[in-house]
Amino acid sequence: MSAPHTDVEQVEAANTAFYEALERGDFEEVSSLWLTPADLGVDETYHDPADSGVISCVHPGWPVLTGRGEVLRSYALIMANTDYIQFFLTDVHVSVTGDTALVTCTENILSGGPAPEEGAELGPLVGQLVVATNVFRRTPSGWKLWSHHASPVLAETDEDDEDNHVNGVNPDDEPLA
Repeated sequence: MSAPHTDVEQVEAANTAFYEALERGDFEEVSSLWLTPADLGVDETYHDPADSGVISCVHPGWPVLTGRGEVLRSYALIMANTDYIQFFLTDVHVSVTGDTALVTCTENILSGGPAPEEGAELGPLVGQLVVATNVFRRTPSGWKLWSHHASPVLAETDEDDEDNHVNGVNPDDEPLA
C-alpha cells in the first residue's frame, strides 16, 4: 500500500488507525490520536486547555465527555473491561473542508468480556451496530480526533412488528389478514 497523498486518504488512515488501536487495546496509541492543546500551538502552562480545541466523546448510552482527561479515562475503562473487540466499518464517508474533516460510519462491533468460568478463554461474544461521527482536525503532526460521537442502531424485530398492530389493525389502518 502506498502512502496516502490526499487529505481524504490521510483522514481515512487516521480513522482506521483509531479503530485498530482500540482493537489492540493500545491505550498509548489511542491517546496519541486525540487532539492536544499543543497540537493547536497552545502553551498549556499559560492557557487553560479547555479554552482551545477541547475534545469530546459520546459513547453509546453515555453522557457527553469533554476534555482529554475524561475522554481518555473512558477509553482506559473500556479497554480494561473488554477482553476482545473488533470493528467492521461500513458506510464510511469522509469530507474535508480546510483543516477540519468529518467521518461518518457504521461500526459493526463484535466484543467479548471476561470469561464467566475459570479456564474459559473469553466470555460470550456480543454483536452491536453503532453509527459514529468522528471529527478530525489537521495538526502539524497529522490529522487528530477532535470529537467522537457514537449512537446505537435499534434493530427491528418480529416482536416490534406485532407491537405496531393494535386491535387487529396495522399502522396504515388496513385490516390484518
